[in-house]
Amino acid sequence: MSSKAKVFLIALVLFRLVAPARAEVAVGAKFPALPQYAIEGTLPPEMAGKVVVVDFWASWCAPCRSSFPAFSELQKEFGANVVILGVSVDDKKSAYEKFVSRFKPAFATVRDEDHRLTSDVRVPTMPTSYVIDRSGKVRFVHAGFHSGTPAELRAQIRQLLEEKS
Repeated sequence: MSSKAKVFLIALVLFRLVAPARAEVAVGAKFPALPQYAIEGTLPPEMAGKVVVVDFWASWCAPCRSSFPAFSELQKEFGANVVILGVSVDDKKSAYEKFVSRFKPAFATVRDEDHRLTSDVRVPTMPTSYVIDRSGKVRFVHAGFHSGTPAELRAQIRQLLEEKS
């Protein structure tokens, strides 16, 4: 882990200790509207009314290296019915670009350069994924990534796609 990554994590922990209490984005909460943030990159144009998976990641995160191929497979499997969006918390644009160039994801990626979205969501760890239903409500949260996560995500996405809007 780079020294900048360590500094970011320490700052995030300290911020949580001294910041005024506010609710984290948890199951049942509305996910924040992404256009209100100064996110670097292009958000997918058609997110409204779709099942969306927002995955927070970083280039220095070892489990993120395993998650990218899995998210690419899920995006290919579900196609236009689902939007998968990877949100990088990398401080350095070059680290973000190198990671994306290496893994060539089949899903959209952006960078939360100022960490405002990450802070507002109160992302607990890298990676963390939020599975959001068609109405914009968080239905599932995955803190971390392990070998069973892709199957869990697949089942949850199918469940949400089968629900009536």
